[in-house]
Amino acid sequence: MNNLLSTAVVATLGFGLATESMATEWNVSVWGKRRAFTEHVEKLAELVAEKTDGEFTMNVSYGGLSKNRENLDGISFGAFEMAQFCAGYHRDKNPTITVLELPFIGVNTLEEEVAVSHAVYDHPAVQADLARWNAKLLMTSPMPQYNIVGRGEPRDTLAKMEGMRVRATGGIGNAFEAIGAVPTSVTSSEAYQAMESGVVDTVAFAQHAHLAFRTIDQADWWTANLNPGTVNCPIVVNTDAYEALSDEHREVLDGSVDEAIDHYLANYANLLKRWDEVLEEKNVEKVMISEEELAKFRAKAADPIREAWIKDMSAQGIPAQELYDLVITTLEDHRANN
Repeated sequence: MNNLLSTAVVATLGFGLATESMATEWNVSVWGKRRAFTEHVEKLAELVAEKTDGEFTMNVSYGGLSKNRENLDGISFGAFEMAQFCAGYHRDKNPTITVLELPFIGVNTLEEEVAVSHAVYDHPAVQADLARWNAKLLMTSPMPQYNIVGRGEPRDTLAKMEGMRVRATGGIGNAFEAIGAVPTSVTSSEAYQAMESGVVDTVAFAQHAHLAFRTIDQADWWTANLNPGTVNCPIVVNTDAYEALSDEHREVLDGSVDEAIDHYLANYANLLKRWDEVLEEKNVEKVMISEEELAKFRAKAADPIREAWIKDMSAQGIPAQELYDLVITTLEDHRANN
């Protein structure tokens, strides 16, 4: 009897230890504060914990683990398990996904942004590119087209934008440079101070960021239809951490991505509905750029920058034309099916 009891106790203790060892806790590095840009990360953490009865949890840190420009480095050596970053912060580290930051690429909705981003993320060359940093692409952070806020007289023509110091990164920065503006790649967290101190004249952001980083509070005007492009900001996971997950937890993580993205899209749609109210409340003029000026902008920034990108990336051994074509065909297919 004693032997039977001892065996039962050992088995029970062993089961308890095994159950405890199955618990998984991930640290997630983002920046700023909770906002529309991070809602899919928050939702993912909620879903994963819920579906695993708390066995798989995520601690989302807003700047406490790393600076935003260093998140990919942190992922590479396992400082944390998941992170968000933007391609334009370090184009040399993630050249393949910069195809998604080319100006005037033609993406009109957040749903289209999700479709083209995930198609590019699934390309073998892109996966190999991020694998250099021990990173696995999980999902995108879709953002609408950027527009600029500024003070004083509206910059509503290309002539008025010449010499303009603008906070803009990636392909958007290249687009402004092509028309004679001076792009500055201060981080999103530094944009308010840069605008306040006069380091920049204008700031290019999506709507949520103008709100979150308070650049709208300093604005006299906002361009409603300039739409030069957007930035691409993936959520990545450390490959070793991903592969160390149990089959069940990995399935839950992968299976929760679409739900997290759907939540993000619904939340952002509500923000966009309120945007005109925000402009009115803050007495910010909505500036519409003429079609003639937009055509001039596209002529100087779209084709030349795209061709230069394809040439430069191809010289690095990247299938640049293939990646660009993938974006266009995915966009066409998405529109045909919706």
